[in-house]
Amino acid sequence: MTQPIYAIGDIHGYSDQFDLAIDLIGMDGGQDALVVFLGDYVDRGPDSRGVIDRLVDGMAQGRNWITLKGNHDRMFQWFMESPPRHDAHLLVGYHWFHEALGGIATLQSYDIAVVDRMRLKDLRSQAAETVPQSHVSFLNALPLTYETESLFFAHAGIRPGVPLHAQDEEDLVWIRTEFHDYARPHPKLIVHGHTPVERATHYGNRVNLDSGAGYGRPVTVAVFEGDRAWYLTRGGRVPLEPLRRRR
Repeated sequence: MTQPIYAIGDIHGYSDQFDLAIDLIGMDGGQDALVVFLGDYVDRGPDSRGVIDRLVDGMAQGRNWITLKGNHDRMFQWFMESPPRHDAHLLVGYHWFHEALGGIATLQSYDIAVVDRMRLKDLRSQAAETVPQSHVSFLNALPLTYETESLFFAHAGIRPGVPLHAQDEEDLVWIRTEFHDYARPHPKLIVHGHTPVERATHYGNRVNLDSGAGYGRPVTVAVFEGDRAWYLTRGGRVPLEPLRRRR
């Protein structure tokens, strides 16, 4: 019998959505279920610290959790370096504290205020004294991918035509258009988040589980068994079928 694999889409600082996701998995697969978190634990929501607390505690308890790195997690990780590192993928004029990205909300969850005309080096020094080392270590240790015989998990997706083992980190945490526009089969079914959609969607060659928790919508939890997929609700499993099969 194939072991079920559960996957949780982007959480973005909403600890209540984290708790809901874990409750849904517990009802379906129990406490020992294999869970893959697709990254973006921080930014936008009010409790990024609480989300990372839950992840760190769960890992310390030996939960069967795989926690992948998202682009927002990497921005937080890089800010905690000395000196802070800027993500060059961002558009000119954008930075982690831009209102569109949510870094201010993340630091506020640690009771760190970001005020006008504050120097970045001073803010980073304050964060270094306040953010628990266990959280920094967690961010530094996040893997980029997880795979099984038939599934490949990554935060943003993959670059089509590049072998899975040779994928670049930049694509794994940031890619969109080239990946989304590719309709042919990949070597494995790609399970990802990163790009918000109204609901979890199976495109045949990929499954997007980012249902917009970062914008106040419910997080999505999916379960995979062989080539079948479902998303979880309090009422149980709901089939997650490829778009081409829908009527």
